[in-house]
Amino acid sequence: MTFDNSRTIISIRIRLFAVTVLLIAYLIVVYFAHIIKFPILGMSETVITTILICLYLLFAIYPMILDYQFIHYSDDGDKLVFRYFTSGIAGGKKNSVEINKGDFAGYRLDTKLFGIKRSITLFRQLPQGVAKYPPIHITILSRRERARLLNSLYNHTPKDAEEVKQ
Repeated sequence: MTFDNSRTIISIRIRLFAVTVLLIAYLIVVYFAHIIKFPILGMSETVITTILICLYLLFAIYPMILDYQFIHYSDDGDKLVFRYFTSGIAGGKKNSVEINKGDFAGYRLDTKLFGIKRSITLFRQLPQGVAKYPPIHITILSRRERARLLNSLYNHTPKDAEEVKQ
């Protein structure tokens, strides 16, 4: 099974671009062209501008708070392959995890912020013991993608590693 969430990431970036263009258009119309006459709804242009900029910042920062990541997963062949990077305003470092299926020791599903923020931690069996990888944030995955990923990881987890899973 192979999948990635590139459509979701592209959709979020397009929405952020559209909201940015709308905010800039509003600023041009209000402050440079003076087309809109204030007060509107009893609020001055400064109050409305402040509210819109705060909403814009929340919209732009929300993906960073929830650690949205582009994720490519493949269990084809003899390895489990994850390629991922943070997809906020400032993109993050690109990461790749490749684990031989025979060395895969399991995974742990973690949730934070009342179950909104989800991540998985992968474990790999080494001669020195079990290695733990940094968490891969799966919050942005749809319910179906998340179920497919967790089912695939569950199927590749050795039966004696049940205590690692959560």
